[in-house]
Parts: sequence; structure tokens; C-alpha cells
Amino acid sequence: MSHICTMQLKKWLSAFRLRTLPLSLSCAILGGTIAAYRGEHSWSISLLCLLTIALLQILSNLANDLGDSVAGTDNDQRLGPTRAVQSGSISPKAMQNAVILFSVLSLSSGIALLFVSFKNISSVFIGFLILGIIAIAAAIKYTIGKSAFGYKGLGDVFVFLFFGIVGVCGVVFLHTKSWHWDVLLPASSLGLLCTSVLNLNNMRDQENDSAHGKRTLVVKIGTANAKTYHHLLIGFGIILTIVFTIINWHSSYQLIFLVTLPVYLKNLKVVRTETDYKKLDPELKKVAIGTFVFSVCLGLGLLI
Repeated sequence: MSHICTMQLKKWLSAFRLRTLPLSLSCAILGGTIAAYRGEHSWSISLLCLLTIALLQILSNLANDLGDSVAGTDNDQRLGPTRAVQSGSISPKAMQNAVILFSVLSLSSGIALLFVSFKNISSVFIGFLILGIIAIAAAIKYTIGKSAFGYKGLGDVFVFLFFGIVGVCGVVFLHTKSWHWDVLLPASSLGLLCTSVLNLNNMRDQENDSAHGKRTLVVKIGTANAKTYHHLLIGFGIILTIVFTIINWHSSYQLIFLVTLPVYLKNLKVVRTETDYKKLDPELKKVAIGTFVFSVCLGLGLLI
């Protein structure tokens, strides 16, 4: 019995795709450190932000597993890791139940976060609650349903907004209860760098996606344009952070985020020269970890 439970647990942990968490949690970490730099930080808010975002990311991963399997995009020709529903290790019904469960968990964690942050129900509370519900719906509709926006080339917009603008600016506001326009700069940087990870994923899968009606941005604009787009995402992602650093300059330690520059430069070289899509798969992990380190270093540089 214990062996069966262990096997089931391993299947679900694999379906959760926990390796994607560092990238998604980057916005909470960066937002929290920017709030601390502004003199307003709460560990209870930070922990609930991390929990809520982690739950949303797992929800998105589960919904993606189910949606791509139903659409036929997950198959033997796909270059990425084998998915749970497609491989038969988890049934579609069980995955549907998991999507419902993590939707409830994400909403519950989000409501707890809002009460800890705002103390009572107000117009701002309601606004953030609506934003949270939209985030849950977006995580599900990314690949599930006939109108799944991940199949219409809108995945990049989703990642830029929720991993960048909404994620970072929202976390800063939950801490400080105030708006700072310059936060848009690092928020946009993180959104662009996270989008570059999605672009790598879509370049890797473009042939299979195109064959099964998944019209990602890469499929729409073609490989050559996708490579140019990738250079722009990373280039502007770094430039906007440099502008933010200049505006808030107080110490040379703020430049420690540049330690990640070799990761991005090497990635740009691979993208520019590589013609074998399989070779792009290891780049996803490198850029994802590089972006996580980027956000941590940027935050630490502000605090030192």
C-alpha cells in the first residue's frame, strides 16, 4: 500500500512541475525586496504572496497538462518532457479534479493574503480579489477550451502581464499600499525575461504546435522573426533594469544583477545559430534559473 501511495505521489509531483516555481516566484521575491527598499515590508504578506503564486503556477501547470492532452498537442512527437495525462499516468478526470482543487486553494490563499494586507474589505480589496479571480481563470483558460488563448498566440501577453507587471507591482502595493511609477521598469524587465523563456519553449515545440493547431506567436511569425523577438525580449529586459538602477542609484552593489549577463549572452548565441530545435530544450532551464537569480540579485542590490 505504501509503495502504491509513493508511486502516486511521484506522479502528482511530476505533474506539478515544481521546477517551474522559481521563475514564477521571482515576481514575489522582487516585489518584496522593492517594498523593503521603500521601507515597507511584512513577512506574513511575503509568505502568503509566495504561497498564492506557487498555487497559481501549479494550477496553470495542471490545466496545461490537461488542455494540451485533450487538444492532442501532447503526443509522441512533442520534444519536451512527457506529460501526465498524455502518458496515462494520471486520468483526465483526476486531472480535472486537481484543477478544481488548486483553483479553490489559490482563491483561498489569495483571500487570506488580502485580509492580512488590507485588514478589511474595501474597494481596493475588491479590486485585487477580481484581479485574483482573473488570474485563476487565465491559468485555466491558457490551454483549456475552444477559446484557449495559449492556442491563439496570446500566451506571451499573459506571461508578461502576470509574471511581470501584475506580479511585481501587485506585490509591492500589497506591502506599501502605495503606487510607485518606477516599479514598472523592473516589473517590465522581469515580464520580458519570463516571456523569453516561453518563447524558447514555443520555438522548441513550433513544428508539433503548428501541426496540431496551436497558433503560438512563434508559429504565427516564423522562426527568423521569433529569434529577433527573443533578442528584443532579453535586450529590453536588461536595459529597463539598468534605467531603474540609474534612477534609484545609491550603491555599486546594485549592479550585481549583471552577474547573470553571461547566461543571457550565451543563450542569445545559441538561439541565433541553432537550427536543431531539440538543442533549445536545455536553454529553458538555464534562462529560467538565470532570471530567478537576476530578480534575487536585483532585489539584494537595492537592500545592500
